[in-house]
Amino acid sequence: MHEMNCEAIPKGEGVLLRQATDRFIVAYGRRPEVAAAAPGRVNLIGEHVDYCEGFVLPVAIPFLTVVVGSYNNTDVCRVITVLASGEELEASFPATIKAELRPGQPEWANYIKGVIANFPIKVNGFDIVVVSDVPMGSGVSSSAAIEVAVFTLLEGLTGRMVSLVEKAKLCQKAEHDFPGMPCGIMDQYIVTMGKKDHALLIDCKSLEAKQVPIKMENICILVINSNVKHRLTGSEYPQRRAQCQEAACQLGLTSLRAANMQDLDRLRDLGCNELVIRRARHVIGEIQRTVEAAIKLTEKNYKRVGELFYQSHDSLSKLMEVSCVELDQIVDILRDAPGVYGARMTGGGFGGCAVALVQKSELDALKQRILSQYKGKPVFFVCVPSEGARFLKLNH
Repeated sequence: MHEMNCEAIPKGEGVLLRQATDRFIVAYGRRPEVAAAAPGRVNLIGEHVDYCEGFVLPVAIPFLTVVVGSYNNTDVCRVITVLASGEELEASFPATIKAELRPGQPEWANYIKGVIANFPIKVNGFDIVVVSDVPMGSGVSSSAAIEVAVFTLLEGLTGRMVSLVEKAKLCQKAEHDFPGMPCGIMDQYIVTMGKKDHALLIDCKSLEAKQVPIKMENICILVINSNVKHRLTGSEYPQRRAQCQEAACQLGLTSLRAANMQDLDRLRDLGCNELVIRRARHVIGEIQRTVEAAIKLTEKNYKRVGELFYQSHDSLSKLMEVSCVELDQIVDILRDAPGVYGARMTGGGFGGCAVALVQKSELDALKQRILSQYKGKPVFFVCVPSEGARFLKLNH
């Protein structure tokens, strides 16, 4: 990630592939056989609803994780990861043909081990190099990018291909089993199925996905990284999930997908905890907003999409209570600015990024406005809806 005037610019597939291949040759003394890539993602709207079987509307972004590798004729897997900062991490562990993998140290390797353990067939020993410019810890799903890129590489190495839906589900299971993060299906889905110039409306109940064309002629998606990550206890996300499940159980439903605003009165009559009711109110409203936003995007009704963004943010901030002072401040700076249709926090919350739908002509002025008024150190990137996971061609 180059930072020019607080701007993150994607390095591009070719640069990352060359970097990974060069590092592989130096480390292992031979050329890699297979290369794969998977992008990060930004969710336009539909936050904290994927685990409630709601709808989400993410786009794949031009930042990529690239993985190159080949078999090494041993029963050990060796991994080198080059972070965006240039720092390198190394790990090795038994191939699944030899032994069953278990989560352990180093923690970052669990994302890779989980994918190998959940791959449909046992895998021989291999060497891989992972290079990424997906910003880490900023809520653009660097974890799903590495999971899906590694899975795709394994498909290339073994010749065992699975459907896109199956790939997303197995990568989600990998994240549940190994890092132990109870994520919904959204991240792995969009990273697997993203399409250039489209958002993906994902039904997290039926797991059906619909491509939603976005014409980026005069508008663009501006992502603002607040550059804060509030270190929480780690219980906040599972706690929100449990509260939503409690609301559904009280209503006799499997999830809040089927709930409506009248059900909030029922919860009150049942003596349900007020916090649980607030979480449910967010989820019910957010599901409706997301479905409407997909329709309005197709109609190019950006004014309405923007209003839905603001409603979503206020709900996440006040009802779900997953925003923070910094994200609220960025959204407030944009709220009355010329050329802004709407803005909201995106991702799990407590820091990370805000996303805004803006007029291209006002982009520079808006960045200046944030730089002069925001108390933190923001990093911007302009997000062009991009392709999902894919194989890359190696030049031998």
